[in-house]
Amino acid sequence: MKKTILSLLLIGLAIGAYLYYKNLTTGPEYSLLQAAKAVQDHNPAAFERYVDVSSVTSNLVDQVTAQSSVLGMLNPGGLAMKGALRLLKPQLAQAARQEVQRYVETGSVEAVAAAPKPMGVSVLGVVGKVVGPDTKFKGVKYTHEEGEQALVGLEFTQPRYDTTLVLEVKMRDQGDHWQATEITNTADILKQVARLEKQRLVGK
Repeated sequence: MKKTILSLLLIGLAIGAYLYYKNLTTGPEYSLLQAAKAVQDHNPAAFERYVDVSSVTSNLVDQVTAQSSVLGMLNPGGLAMKGALRLLKPQLAQAARQEVQRYVETGSVEAVAAAPKPMGVSVLGVVGKVVGPDTKFKGVKYTHEEGEQALVGLEFTQPRYDTTLVLEVKMRDQGDHWQATEITNTADILKQVARLEKQRLVGK
């Protein structure tokens, strides 16, 4: 009887260990790590396996262009008229996709900066004001899985404002891996950074 119970416990532990390992190597966090590795390896094909670039950049453009007043503050010198930006959404989305692809291929911020920008607006340039050169990845703040969808909160330090920011990434289960489809809170973060920048300038 004791041997039977011990065998069942060992089988249960083995199954638990297997499921834990499988989750580590197929979960949303693992896929984001693989996307980051693809950037380091300058491997666009691998990056696009884990990131739906068209979906992510289109959503970024939607959120950024909806914040025209914020965009004017974070992108001085670039035209930020709401109506004009809305008309230019297709061009901005295409430019953002090209910026992402160029950065993954080269790893060069300069190469991205040299690319032509519709109306002087760089979507990734605006995002770069949020995640600046001094920003560091702090860790995964949370992961919420529900069916084939997951939300992963990635926490970054923001030394310029002595705070941290959490980017929320929506992901879709593709069977053997997860794929990022959207950064859900770009607009909220842009507003938060604009408010912090205003406070910093007033406090000088």
